[in-house]
Amino acid sequence: MAEIMTRLVRLASPVTAAILGALVLAEIIATLVLEGLDHQLTWSLALIEPSALLIFAGVGVVVARHQPRNPVGWVLIVFGVLILLAVAAGLYAVLCYRLGHRGLPLAAAAVVLAPAAAWPAFALIPLAIFLFPDGQLSRPWRWVLWAFSGLYVYEWAVNVAPPVAAVAGNHVRLDSSGRLTDTSDLTGWLVHPPGWLTAAVIAAVGCIWLSFVGRQVLSWRHAAGEHRQQLKWLAFGAAIALGVGVVASELASGLISEILATGLVALPVGIGVGILKYRLYDIDRIISRTVAYAMLTGVLVGVYAGLVLLATQVFQFHSTVAVAVATLAAAALFTPLRHRVQRLVDRRFNRARYDADMIVAAFAAGLKDAVDLDSVRDDLASVVQKALEPTHVSVWTRTQVSSLQPAPPLPSGLVGAASPNQPPSQSPSREPS
Repeated sequence: MAEIMTRLVRLASPVTAAILGALVLAEIIATLVLEGLDHQLTWSLALIEPSALLIFAGVGVVVARHQPRNPVGWVLIVFGVLILLAVAAGLYAVLCYRLGHRGLPLAAAAVVLAPAAAWPAFALIPLAIFLFPDGQLSRPWRWVLWAFSGLYVYEWAVNVAPPVAAVAGNHVRLDSSGRLTDTSDLTGWLVHPPGWLTAAVIAAVGCIWLSFVGRQVLSWRHAAGEHRQQLKWLAFGAAIALGVGVVASELASGLISEILATGLVALPVGIGVGILKYRLYDIDRIISRTVAYAMLTGVLVGVYAGLVLLATQVFQFHSTVAVAVATLAAAALFTPLRHRVQRLVDRRFNRARYDADMIVAAFAAGLKDAVDLDSVRDDLASVVQKALEPTHVSVWTRTQVSSLQPAPPLPSGLVGAASPNQPPSQSPSREPS
């Protein structure tokens, strides 16, 4: 076992990460070529999906090159490799079985390879969340990981068995993406497992997914400093991926759905930034801005729609006039609403900045009546310490020192005194009588 682990550590190197990154690029090119041969190439398939997978794998390559022993980077790379392999295999199977090119080599292998590569990839995303940020696990969580792996091995076998049986029986019917369309004549326990077992496995997998999330939530509650900021990046990326990439894209349709689906890339980006610890202190500001502008957009859309309906349905205005009035009203409300919503969100999600703004505002208000330079200097140092929390504060002030020059000597025959700031006074001279 020690020898196997040593070999795995040697394989986990920046060179291996670069090789796998090049493999992802080659798979993207092969996928685009196969889509063209299958007459399925569209601009969304040529641009959106390859770009998203390239971001997943690219973040993994960057993490793996900087931290080769961190398994999260390798999980993201392998996810991109397996998904692209499954897509390419399905397109190749379509070319062989649907378009009549049965003489091409490895046609049967492509039918089996499509689900065989896709199902392990589906297990890698929750695994990346589970292992974030450094892949270190305690012994109880290792047993959970083994249970998760066993359940997915069963799911993998159930989904690979039908294409294996179809190829063995020479009864392959595929849809346009390379999935089997008819398995009614196939027999076997794995091809048609009992419903209760399938439901139990799905429920168990769902519970383990929730335990992965619960582990990170508990870790966040007990974390502090840099680790807490890392977990905030993970939560932010997961929230965008789930809310925009999954929920919003399912509710929309057509081109809008495809564009919203790109929100899934927020997860690997959040994971990569959290692991590489790049400007972690900005996450509070990013979260507060995202939440604030989401709330502001919802409020303005509601005001706009309400004004349009009110003007057209109640007051019977012309639709063009109603739209213009609603647009002007939404534009006028943008700035005051943004300030109010931002202050409300900062109090909850960016408390440090909110407190700093309050401290600076109080200092500025008190500065109007301050006349003592020493008190102003002390107050300024205190404000900087509270707002920014630096390790050291120094306040330098520039003072003007006036040099005193000695008075010139009095000439003989003159009577008087000279001060440093006044010219010497002259007494009138008397002529001798």
